[in-house]
Amino acid sequence: MAGFYRSGLLEKCEGCFHAVTTKESASLRHGSLALHTGEPAEEVVKNRREVAGRLGIGQQAYFVVAEQTHSDNITIIESRESRGWHTAEDAVANCDAMITDQKGVVLTILTADCVPVLLYDTKKKIVAAIHAGWKGTKANITGKTVQKMVNTFGSDPKDIVAFIAPSIGRCCYEVGEDVAHHFKDKEVFDPVGEKYMLDLPLVNQKQLLDAGLNTENIEMSHECTSCKADKYFSYRKEQGCSGRFMSMIGLR
Repeated sequence: MAGFYRSGLLEKCEGCFHAVTTKESASLRHGSLALHTGEPAEEVVKNRREVAGRLGIGQQAYFVVAEQTHSDNITIIESRESRGWHTAEDAVANCDAMITDQKGVVLTILTADCVPVLLYDTKKKIVAAIHAGWKGTKANITGKTVQKMVNTFGSDPKDIVAFIAPSIGRCCYEVGEDVAHHFKDKEVFDPVGEKYMLDLPLVNQKQLLDAGLNTENIEMSHECTSCKADKYFSYRKEQGCSGRFMSMIGLR
């Protein structure tokens, strides 16, 4: 399979590991890692095994996958066990953000245009993974996840490093008034006729700043999944593709 995309900021953090998968034409289903989109489960699980083997974690890893529902539901993962990895039936139900302090647990997010956000508290040793489509972003799931880290684990937002992974960019994310009106800050969209070009990564960056993170601790990938549909799955560019790539983070 193709190499991982990684964050320069998170790479400097010795206490955590992370990776974002990419497409690979030589792999089954181009390397899709989604069990919920109707692709053959045995092929997806094989891809997942290959990814796990290439992470180089050097320890027993427990992969946790959520049943993403475009909500603002946040789950604390308290046990060291895999969920949703071998079968979708035991995925974390109705959840779009996960937080854990358990070493060896790998939190995962599946996307094909939505915004994946990875967080690491460098002092408390907490990680979080967030799936932020426009509905989750409207509900401030990213800011709420930071607040959950503060309330549950005593995190200081100034200690949190964030990576906004590849997602559809302002250049390609055209929405109507029905979506745009939820985002009052005109800095995050450009009107084009009766449509709007919405910048979901920027909205999530602003939510992180509003939650108290330092600007220098937030990294934006600036990789548009639609522009780079040869590298990432893009639901819009590929007109309803069933493939998904995975953003993941865990504690060493």
